[in-house]
Amino acid sequence: MPRKDKSTSVIKSIDWWTVAIYIALLICGWVSVCGASYTYGETDIFSLDTRSGMQIIWIGTSIMLGTCLLLLDDRAYDTFAYVIYGFMLLLLFATIFNPHEIKGSRSWLVMGPLRLQPAEFAKFATALAVAKLMSSYHFTLEKWQNLAKAIGMIVTPMLLIVMQKETGSALVYTSFFLMLYREGMTGSFLFTGMAMVMYFIVGIRYQEVMFFDTPTSTGSFVVLLLIQLFTATLVYVYCKARNEAILIAGGCFTVTLLAALFSVFVIPFNIIWIQVLLTVAMLGYLVWIWMGEQLKEYLFIMLFAVGSVMFFFSASYVLNNVMEPHQRVRINVLLGLEEDLAGAGYNVHQSEIAIGSGGLQGKGFLNGTQTKLKFVPEQDTDFIFCTVGEEQGFLGSAGVLVLFLCLILRLIHVAERQIHIFGRVYGYCVLSVFLFHVFINVGMVLGLTPVIGIPLPFFSYGGSSLWGFTLLLFIFLRIDASRNLIRR
Repeated sequence: MPRKDKSTSVIKSIDWWTVAIYIALLICGWVSVCGASYTYGETDIFSLDTRSGMQIIWIGTSIMLGTCLLLLDDRAYDTFAYVIYGFMLLLLFATIFNPHEIKGSRSWLVMGPLRLQPAEFAKFATALAVAKLMSSYHFTLEKWQNLAKAIGMIVTPMLLIVMQKETGSALVYTSFFLMLYREGMTGSFLFTGMAMVMYFIVGIRYQEVMFFDTPTSTGSFVVLLLIQLFTATLVYVYCKARNEAILIAGGCFTVTLLAALFSVFVIPFNIIWIQVLLTVAMLGYLVWIWMGEQLKEYLFIMLFAVGSVMFFFSASYVLNNVMEPHQRVRINVLLGLEEDLAGAGYNVHQSEIAIGSGGLQGKGFLNGTQTKLKFVPEQDTDFIFCTVGEEQGFLGSAGVLVLFLCLILRLIHVAERQIHIFGRVYGYCVLSVFLFHVFINVGMVLGLTPVIGIPLPFFSYGGSSLWGFTLLLFIFLRIDASRNLIRR
């Protein structure tokens, strides 16, 4: 059988559906940038003096970048994965000490008129390095040493970005845990993460609310009860110990209920002390079972319970003493503890007004009022989705979300058809990053998630984010295009 020509095979194997979605998102993004940056009286939206004109430059260079990535040999991404990752870590480290501070962040490198944000490019470098690690011979996440290596590789750029005072970009790297879950990481890690979020929201939101006029914090009461019930659930699921799980859940719930009734109807007292004693007794019971049966699952469950208690009691301290004032206010606004429509809640409030004013069909291209009068800060970057809602209405917003959904589903399909682990792992890294950005960005514009300042892929104005997302996507497309390639 004659060999297929290499270039022809690669071109035919490129996933053109994904490329088409990419082009569609770029076009919709440029239209949104036009609407967000346009001011009354402008006569040329293509002028390089305008943001809409500059965005054309970023789009054109991104398409050229994507084309170059498709022309490279796919083996280069595997071969130089660690080199690229190491270089990006050095760049992130150097950025910490750069003298240019923009909006309180040192995450930008300024070179004359050009500004670059290394954190945007570190995503693809981290994805390549993790894929390289996990595709190595005999690698399995069942070994805790391997899991620690993978997590360390993800956390390292996170820490460097946090040191640049760019918390939002650092949080994006938590999305890589979705990939780890797909590759065999136990679901207990995701369960633990969701539990921590629940502890934080419930505990902080209802910390000052008293339980039925008793000196008991409702937030602390509910969180400690959840820790006990979650621990019992883990015992049942991972240890198959039905009787022990029922004893833990039933005992803790019954004693807590009796203490609550006594505090409400007889003598008011702080029920938290009873719950703390119950938690200590639960941990002692788990230690006793573990020493008898020597099952490591009990040890991990104990660590979960202890970690949950430590996390909860330290959450308030971190919120009030570690987080920056603007971050603290944003969380309080999101949880409903503060309103502050003239301060931290202003962006979200104006964004909601802009989206709501669009109605079903929107006000039309360049006809938005909230955005034209610049009521929404950062409306062409972090809050650009409000422009879509105002000018294109519910139908246009739904159409954009459908486009992103098509991209996510297509990436899942392409990742699952990979022959090699390297391609599949990298594909799920790309998928996770896009999913996180879309979910958080749209959520913060609608007031559903905290305002952490991350761009909407292919929509937000700027070259760094657009190039970063293009690198992520087209490296994956190039790896996928060679999945069935006959090597000489």
